[in-house]
Amino acid sequence: MAELVSGSISMGLGGFLAARSESQYYKAQASRERQLFFDNPDLMDEEVLDIVIDMGGSTETASHFIQDLRRQPKQMINFIIRFGRGLEEPADNRQLTSALTIGSGYFFGGFVPLMPYFFTSTVITGLLISVVVMLFTLFWFGYLKARISMGSECGTWTCVSEGLQMVLVGSLAAGSAWVLVYLIDR
Repeated sequence: MAELVSGSISMGLGGFLAARSESQYYKAQASRERQLFFDNPDLMDEEVLDIVIDMGGSTETASHFIQDLRRQPKQMINFIIRFGRGLEEPADNRQLTSALTIGSGYFFGGFVPLMPYFFTSTVITGLLISVVVMLFTLFWFGYLKARISMGSECGTWTCVSEGLQMVLVGSLAAGSAWVLVYLIDR
């Protein structure tokens, strides 16, 4: 239990720091583009032109678009960051959301296979029930992940396949961990 709690805190803090770094990187890029806009607006125009043409727009369309964006520096900077750099501004609450999601995911992902041991009198019975519970949980997690992420386009067989894939990956991870611990203990 102590490992679950400390691991959850550690993973949550890692998620927080990763999200904060992403936010800092975005802000640094926005600051750089803002400075470039005022230092060298012609270079910004060329960049917008390249982006619009790459998206299938004509030079004439791009010219009109550039004129509109020049009147709205913030929009031009946002356009270049989004379509030229491929970055999206992180949500304001991303750091907290990331920390809570990763930390709680770690905790519950470790707690579910641990639960059967609380309700059985022997370790082997707890282990067998834990394996069955996790196979079932992994399958449904993969199935629901596919159903939610693909929506109505996800057919039954695709969702079942994703569920089985999750069982396979989870089983390989658990088996690898078990073998590693076994080898270390020898």
